[in-house]
Amino acid sequence: MTHFLDINKTDAADLRAIIDQAAAMKQARAGRPRGAPDDEQPLAGRMVALIFEKPSTRTRVSFDAGARQMGAQTMVLSGADMQLGHGETIADTARVLSRYVDLIMMRTFEEDTILEMAEHASVPVINGLTNRTHPCQIMADILTYEEHRGPIRGRRVVWCGDGNNVCASFIHAAGQFGFDLTFTGPAQLDPEQVFVDEARAKGADIRIERDAARAVEGADLVVTDTWVSMHDSQSSRERRHNLLRPYQVNDDLMSHAAPDALFMHCLPAHRDEEVTSSVMDGPQSVIFDEAENRLHAQKAIMRYCLVV
Repeated sequence: MTHFLDINKTDAADLRAIIDQAAAMKQARAGRPRGAPDDEQPLAGRMVALIFEKPSTRTRVSFDAGARQMGAQTMVLSGADMQLGHGETIADTARVLSRYVDLIMMRTFEEDTILEMAEHASVPVINGLTNRTHPCQIMADILTYEEHRGPIRGRRVVWCGDGNNVCASFIHAAGQFGFDLTFTGPAQLDPEQVFVDEARAKGADIRIERDAARAVEGADLVVTDTWVSMHDSQSSRERRHNLLRPYQVNDDLMSHAAPDALFMHCLPAHRDEEVTSSVMDGPQSVIFDEAENRLHAQKAIMRYCLVV
């Protein structure tokens, strides 16, 4: 059974093969209509279930379009469509779905939900996002960096702001792909120490630096994410803004990075909060290439789970 649950749980050689496959599949589609099928149909005759307990734009559309391009049919399910974890256990849901579909992608809240789904499913399970990690996003980010600047190995990435689920997967990737990562943000929002320790044990230089300008000095890639979630209360939003304001990515901060540094944000962004519009729309920003590459990276992940 080949699941894709987290970057740190997938063999480094397989991760590299997924990135290379994604780049090749993207190149093969150059200039073609968005809805045109791929020349190769590696998922022909397959059924893919896309489960969304947590709302999504990019994850939903990119997985759905990608599966269809490779010849699969898709079934999109929301939490409201299912008895997931309410009237029926996750384990029983996994066993039932495995009788109907060939692959399950799930975007959920708790990590335990995706782990239990994978434990009891007899088909591959892909982590589309949990509150703890977001591995598919970071695979797209690696693909994006490498198509603009070449191999990411040995480069220096700076994460600005909240040590959230996307940051966690970036730290996992540092250990697996061989780049260094500096986190700059308030101590209250540090990434989990277990992720930091694991990446360091694999040889990555993972640093914590409270001064944002010092952290970004000479960086090859600067990354941030939203400061607040749609589920945060107004008082929580205000507290987080006060904590994170010194870590806004703006033109002054980017001036400390390497001259050819790139800027990324997984989107959706709150313009002029965590990042200014001048950076988002500026020459160092690759955010829309990054968004497109969710499609190509996830196609390669689905292919890895079902074909390789």
